[in-house]
Amino acid sequence: MADESVSRPVSAGGLLSGDAIESQDVPENIQKIITSEKEAYDVPNKRPKVDLQSLPTRTYLDQTVVPILLSGMSVLARERPPNPIEFLAAYLLKNKDQFD
Repeated sequence: MADESVSRPVSAGGLLSGDAIESQDVPENIQKIITSEKEAYDVPNKRPKVDLQSLPTRTYLDQTVVPILLSGMSVLARERPPNPIEFLAAYLLKNKDQFD
């Protein structure tokens, strides 16, 4: 008969939960990798800092303004408020930290 103490594969979902990591016998180096991957997964997309002054205009706008503006325009189109300019301005101010 097969020995049931043989290690079994762990699902990807199990790797992301802290309880699953601690409850299994995982080597320390693998635990460090899992922890760093989990931290990278939890941290919002952090782009490396680029010298924005040296970028062409289109690239500068694409990296700084377009993502939040498209998101705000999408919400604006769905909501259709009576004062769209004020709504968009409030949306941009409220959500600017998500796009930094």
